Amino acid sequence: MRVAVLTSGGDAPGMNAAIRAVVRSALERGWRPVGVLNGYEGLLDRAFRELNDREVGGLMQRGGTFLGSARCPEMLTPEGQSRAVTSLRETGIDALVVIGGNGSQAGAHALSSRGVKVVGVASTIDNDLVGCDVTIGATTALDVALEAIDRLKVTASSHHRAFLVEVMGRNCGYLALMAGLAGGAEAVALPEVPCSPGIVAGAVAEAYRLGKAHAIIVISEGVPGGSTKLAEALDAQQKALGFDVRVTRIGHVQRGGAPGAFDRILASRTGAAAIDALAHGRHSVMVGMLSGAIRETPLAEVAGRLKPIDPALVELARVLAR
Repeated sequence: MRVAVLTSGGDAPGMNAAIRAVVRSALERGWRPVGVLNGYEGLLDRAFRELNDREVGGLMQRGGTFLGSARCPEMLTPEGQSRAVTSLRETGIDALVVIGGNGSQAGAHALSSRGVKVVGVASTIDNDLVGCDVTIGATTALDVALEAIDRLKVTASSHHRAFLVEVMGRNCGYLALMAGLAGGAEAVALPEVPCSPGIVAGAVAEAYRLGKAHAIIVISEGVPGGSTKLAEALDAQQKALGFDVRVTRIGHVQRGGAPGAFDRILASRTGAAAIDALAHGRHSVMVGMLSGAIRETPLAEVAGRLKPIDPALVELARVLAR
């Protein structure tokens, strides 16, 4: 049996560990693993590479994905999906493992609906996938954001300033919420929760009134207008705030670097589980961690949906910000 593996969409720390697990688990069963270069784009272009156990050695600690990744708008079209199916069938590939986030799993679902045996592996720093509590890459990205916030606090306290910190996450506020909660932010702005500039300004002004040496506001990139619009609104009220406001956008730094222990283990477990599912005749599912166990969720329930933010954590962040 020939099983292909690809990584798609934004890279996430731990993707390489997942590829390693897929390849070595396939080899253990006597299968022939094939790497697809540059995501769905490589699938359409038939950019395949036979993999062995030595080629995936030394990958655990490497960030990113050695197979490469790319956005592929053509996979959103019926024509592109048809080309992908033809590519797999004409090259003798029996099954496909897709490591990636929301868009990647939507592509996996599209292929499964056309008869391809597909298993998805939940991997995105955004942690926005239905069917899992935490995705590969999310905890490492969160640690990077938290380290940045801790460092900014030092400068903010030294100069008695407020820092507006923008983190990634696309349309999901998970990273911003958890970074704000763990970093003791005075305010958090999320795409899922309406939060006017006036509310944020009030939180900053209250921090100044209480005698705090600094104020930290964490904002998700998915908030309409992002940090630029919010910073302009805060600057217009600077005298009322008490603090000068500075802006830091962490950006793609969150994706790079070595994955932490949790992401390496999660990637290893879910990558191996993908091969186990195929070996037992289960496909058209995504594997991820749910309630502490590795579970399978139908791709039809994953594609096109965003996991909601826990309102209890939003309230906790508000209460602890005082």
